[in-house]
Amino acid sequence: MALGDVSRGGVTRGDPRACEHARGLQEQDIPGGIVEEDSGQLCSTFGSSFKTSDCSVEAREAWWAALDECAPVAMARLQMTMENGPESRGKRPQGLPRMVAWCEVSGQPMQLLYDPPSHSKYHPIERCWGILAWPWNGTKLVEGETRLEWAKSMTWQGMHPIVALSRKGYHKGVTLRKRAMQAVEDRLDRDPELPKGDRRIQPVSTA
Repeated sequence: MALGDVSRGGVTRGDPRACEHARGLQEQDIPGGIVEEDSGQLCSTFGSSFKTSDCSVEAREAWWAALDECAPVAMARLQMTMENGPESRGKRPQGLPRMVAWCEVSGQPMQLLYDPPSHSKYHPIERCWGILAWPWNGTKLVEGETRLEWAKSMTWQGMHPIVALSRKGYHKGVTLRKRAMQAVEDRLDRDPELPKGDRRIQPVSTA
């Protein structure tokens, strides 16, 4: 969604003046987020560039760093249920190399569970975006800071989300050569019964 002095139908809440079309607007509203299954805490990063695999992985890395900074986390493995969207899909040449690199840096074994095709609508994060639309419906999202303040006002599982704004630019169409991608594939331990839905990454130091 483009940010600016626009609103669907040209009608807004409070200030009635708004453009109906978003032509010529450059800044985008691109939400991404993580829902912690145990606590229900929603952590959301709003970007202004393209929503790529790099963008998604860096948001997860920031979430993990903040979590570990508050209280060092010790667990057998970090298990993530991926919503299997375009930027998270299991064959993305951006996403998997970044996940393998993150696993190596953190030293934390990871398990990636992917939703079946056409089932992302059942993922908790998708319901979060529907709730987020309520407080800012009919409001002009003129700039990134505006959407951030509205996002802070929503509640999920009785809690306000932890939100952040990213101005970093990301590039689409990043690819890897076949040999490089095979090296990444060699690091993945796929479940024999669900090879596309269950993958584990083990740090080399503990493999």
